Amino acid sequence: MTASIKERLVSLVHDAARAVAGDDFDVATLPIGRPKDASHGDASIPCFPLAKAAGQAPPVAAKAFAEQLVELAKAKDGILTTAEAVGPFVNVRYERAALAEDVVRGVLEHREPFGQWKPNNTRVVIDYSSPNIAKPFHFGHLRSTVIGAALRRIYKHTGHTVFGINHLGDWGSQFGKILVAFEEWGDHEALHRDPMRHLYEIYVRFKRESDADPSLNERAAEAFRRLESGEDNAERRRWQELRDISLEAFQGPYGRLAAEFEAITGESFYEDKIESTLAQLKDAGITTVSEGALVVEVDGMPPCILVKSDGTTIYATRDLAALYYRRATYEFDKALYVVGAEQKLHFRQLKEVIAKLGWKEADGIEHIDFGLVLTFDPEQKRWTKFSTRGGNAIFLDEVLDEAVAKARTIIDEKNPDLADKDAVAEAIGVGAIVFNDLKNTRIKDVKFDWDELLSFEGETGPYVQYAGARLSSILRKAGSNDAADSIPKDIAWSALHDAERVLTTMLDFGSVLERCVDKNEPYILTSFVTSLASEIHSYLREHHVLSAEPEVKAARLLLVRAARDLIREGLALLGVASPEEM
Repeated sequence: MTASIKERLVSLVHDAARAVAGDDFDVATLPIGRPKDASHGDASIPCFPLAKAAGQAPPVAAKAFAEQLVELAKAKDGILTTAEAVGPFVNVRYERAALAEDVVRGVLEHREPFGQWKPNNTRVVIDYSSPNIAKPFHFGHLRSTVIGAALRRIYKHTGHTVFGINHLGDWGSQFGKILVAFEEWGDHEALHRDPMRHLYEIYVRFKRESDADPSLNERAAEAFRRLESGEDNAERRRWQELRDISLEAFQGPYGRLAAEFEAITGESFYEDKIESTLAQLKDAGITTVSEGALVVEVDGMPPCILVKSDGTTIYATRDLAALYYRRATYEFDKALYVVGAEQKLHFRQLKEVIAKLGWKEADGIEHIDFGLVLTFDPEQKRWTKFSTRGGNAIFLDEVLDEAVAKARTIIDEKNPDLADKDAVAEAIGVGAIVFNDLKNTRIKDVKFDWDELLSFEGETGPYVQYAGARLSSILRKAGSNDAADSIPKDIAWSALHDAERVLTTMLDFGSVLERCVDKNEPYILTSFVTSLASEIHSYLREHHVLSAEPEVKAARLLLVRAARDLIREGLALLGVASPEEM
């Protein structure tokens, strides 16, 4: 397969750099990026490392480097039209026909980086979503689910072997409370009619009534001790029933959010592995007993508790058991935990314990933290977080349903004759919520504003989806063939000389995904698809496709198809559907 235009540029850059600084120059220190101002060129190379190696001032080295690039491009590869030194940088421009063919063919033929990347032998475990059994799948669970699902898809696309794990909160002292609550106020008819709401209602009632009656908490503690005993008792059977019902109820939100997992294990899965985990930690000589509890002392932090003074374990114990299991089962290089920022101490402790064990995998353990989802409280006149504790939780499926209903209203107003309006409303409504969550760096709090997230303007899901639908409409009207092998050999790629902003934006797709993986930040991809949508909208305002001369029309239709396909691919990686019509 012919080398991509980026690979060809890298080859020229390496040859030119060695001509300036000598054959021993480490070309890996010379990065190729994009100018901040697109009018300055298609690619930019900072020359500081080159200048240091050549013993020259950066502007002097840049000028010599630019001259070498021009000479090599003329003699070896005609992909560059200019190479200009600007201070310590060299900005280059691609030959327009070569750029157009490289990008459009790359997308339509699913070449790397637009299509699946070759395997890189890196194994990644991503722990995400992890709702609590017998408690509501509320809107606060959205962030872990959509961030983790997006990272799972991006890592897979970029050649990693990925294991997405749903580590359900199906164990722990809170289950003692739920068991007692069901014993006191549970209703089997209500449980089977609407399981998550009924379990949530009795859980909230337990919280409220236990404040006035402390004996409920004592009963709950005893219930959990019996549950953790390993016996086949009433508590174990009730727990299993509630777990099975909850798991079935979760499938609805997961299907709508395009969240998939390689494994759904839960904390209970590690119950029979706790004893061996504790034994290995003790044998490693890193445990101590403090105030009757088994702990690991960690520098600069409170001790990591493994077994409480009453003999029960906590989630840290189960997370360590999970790491032992995942290390043996998946042989991971990286283990990512997509969990809210409030758990930062827990994961710092966890990583420190693993480091004390001397595992080489310790450096690959990373807490992928994120901010809160905020809603505006008109009474308090401020943004507040969603919560389950005060009885004011908003169930995720209710929010998704409301988004779909609002999208349906917009469709009825803007395009009442649209076919299959319910399916399109589902794609727009759910997609708008997912995109709104992912469009900023994950550590920022997400403000949930209906008017903003459903807008067809600005950095929103509907705006990007509409760009894809608009491109599909052009292709339908043209009767364009979607098959990659339909690219004629005699396409006049030079006809796309005025599409440089669209093409150079598309060319960035690979580096965008690299940055997403490097920083574990899906928002970099949302920014990319928004930029691509904006560029193609701008292009179409100034360049007619269907009415153009045949030679130009053929080239522009291929550009439209490539842009449409790349928007689809980017949205799919984020977990957002792409309607054909809107």
